[in-house]
Order: sequence, then C-alpha cells, then structure tokens
Amino acid sequence: MNVMTKPVADQSGWSLPAWTYNDAQFMALERANVFMPAWHLVCHVADIAKPGDYQTFAMMGERALVLRGRDGQVRAFHNVCPHRAARLVDGDTGNCGGRLTCPYHAWSFGLDGQLLSVPFIEEYDNFDKAEFGLFPLEHAISGGFVYVRFQAGADSLDQYLAPIAEEMGLYRFAEMEPLVPVRSRVRQVNWKNACDNYVDALHIRVAHPGLSSLVRDSYRLEVDRGVDKIYAEAGSGKSAHRSVQAYRDLLPQVDHLPPERQRTWTYYRLFPGLMFDVYPDQIDFMQFIPLTATSCILRDGAYALPDGRREMQAARYLNQRINRDVNMEDKGLIERVQDGMGTSRFAQGPLGRNEICLRSFAQRMRQTIPIAAEPQRPSHERLQAVLDESCGDAA
Repeated sequence: MNVMTKPVADQSGWSLPAWTYNDAQFMALERANVFMPAWHLVCHVADIAKPGDYQTFAMMGERALVLRGRDGQVRAFHNVCPHRAARLVDGDTGNCGGRLTCPYHAWSFGLDGQLLSVPFIEEYDNFDKAEFGLFPLEHAISGGFVYVRFQAGADSLDQYLAPIAEEMGLYRFAEMEPLVPVRSRVRQVNWKNACDNYVDALHIRVAHPGLSSLVRDSYRLEVDRGVDKIYAEAGSGKSAHRSVQAYRDLLPQVDHLPPERQRTWTYYRLFPGLMFDVYPDQIDFMQFIPLTATSCILRDGAYALPDGRREMQAARYLNQRINRDVNMEDKGLIERVQDGMGTSRFAQGPLGRNEICLRSFAQRMRQTIPIAAEPQRPSHERLQAVLDESCGDAA
C-alpha cells in the first residue's frame, strides 16, 4: 500500500502526488492554467543589440520571436507566417538583415512586422497587405530582460517581478552584457521535478560537496509574495575543493554592491519555472520548460557588467566551473527522482517544516489546479472534463 491513498484536509506537509509528474493530461492542464498566462523570459536586450538581431523562444507548441527593429525598438511576434503558418526563422538566435522572409513562399516582412512583398500577389483576390502583418505578441522589458506572454494574465510584468525588483536594481541587471549565448538542452524529467530540486535545501550537504563547502551552513530560505528566495554566503575558510578555494581567494570587491552583498549568493525562483542565480560577479537565469510529461527543456544564460580586472575574470570562470559541477550533480539527482515517480509504490512524500519553498510551490500548484490535491490519479474521463472546463475558461 502506498503512503497516502486518499486526500487529507491539510496537505501543506506533503509533496505533490507522483502521478502529476508523469501524466500527459495533467501537463495539458498545466499548459492551460499555468504556462499560457505566465510571463516567460526570452533574452536580454544585449542579446539583440543590432537591428535585425532576433532571439526565439518555444514553449508547449507556441513559438515566439523577439526582434530588434531599425528604429532600435524591441518587438515580439509569433514565429509563424500569416500565410500558411510556416515557421519564419530557425535556431535560437541570428540576424535577419533588413527583413524577415518566409522560407516556404517568400512572403517578406519588415522588422516592424509589416508585410512588404508577396510573390504572385495577383493570384490573391481582394488582397490588402496591411491585413497580413506578423502576429504581435504581448511583451515587456524589465531589468534589461525581455519577457513574453501567450495569453493575457492577471499580473503585469512589474507586479510579477515586484518581490525581487529592488534587489535586482542593486546588481544593475539592465546594464549587463552576455557572457555566453543563451542555450537549451533536454532533461529527462518532469519540469516540476527540476524546479523542486532547485529549492530543496536539505540535499545540499548530502549531494553537493563543492557547493556545500562554499556556503557551509549559511543557507536561509524565505517566500516573498510567491517568490522563493535562498541566500547563502561564499564565506571564508579553507576548502578541499580547489575551485571553491580559488573563488573565495580571488573574488574582488564590487563597488556598487552594499557590504552585505559582497559575498552573497542569492537564488530566486519565480512561478512557474524561472530562476535567477545572482552572484557578486555575475548573474544567470534558468528556465524549466515542459517538453513532455517526463521531459523538459533547461534553458539558461549568463550575464555580467563589463569588468576587465583579471581577478574578476578568474572569479567568473571559477563560478561557472563550480556551477557546472552542481548542475551535473543535479542532473543525476532529478533523473533518479523521476525514475521513482514512475513506480507503483510511491504516491507522495512528506516535506520538512523548513522546506518552505517546496511547500509553497506544491500549495500554489494545488490552488491553480485543484485536482492536483488527489494522491491517486483520477480517471481519464474526469481529467478530460477538468481540462475541457479549463480550456473553456481560458477561451
């Protein structure tokens, strides 16, 4: 018999049920209720610095294109031709020159989205080019980062980012430049599994020896208006890990940061799957985007203020090396958990009192999709009825 076989009145001390981590119908509910109305980070304005530069973003069947215009403005469109729905541009990033040309029928569009030319235009009856521009997509910019939203939601971007806006300002996000291109790779786990691990504080000392030696017991967790925050100190002392010791020794003073931030590593997790890793020397963003019920895309980028000091360059290299090791350790951990979620024995697990971030995330998922409170998978028919209702509400 599994640990839990029926709902309990208070589930605040329990994880989400295992079936929600591997069920296609539940992922469809997440698409409708969680991801479509959410804000999604696409890139930093510095990633699209020149006219014609673009960055793409794909999520659960939706495709976005963020583009720098001739006038310097950043615009967002659906990455789809209004003629026959062909994808307009390929790859994560590029420069389209002065226009976007569809590779299917060569319809071409200006950087402002207006239709410029149509081969064989005489073949179309009563054709008005003004009616066939690119489909605009809601977007907004904050801290230099460009966000899109595929469906109107309750909160503006400023409201969404309000819990971290003041702290972001300390680090001067908007002035940063990319250290590496935005990249994507697949993880063979449900997106929630990856997000859970990101704010699971109890596993640090067990599974991350390098990171644990850097921050020791300095981890502090809080939840601020739905945003998970974790603070840790890259303290002093000796470490057996060379990268950790060298990072501690080389990390220089950052003049625009207050004293308490000079050696603080801060992690933010915004619902549903956006994270910022904020360090004195650089910042990273990470996203976990659902691909299937048991796989997701890990998308990330790294940014920093211009700083030519050799010790800063070395600190950034060491930072990335430490986090590369942590990410590989996490990959093994979340794959191990995903395997267990698919077994017949496991239903739900208890959450410690100090796991406030895990508790908050699970509770928010239950509030957003109430059927997630049921420890055993409901019938296909019942899930479909809930999905039909959700899609009707969204429409």
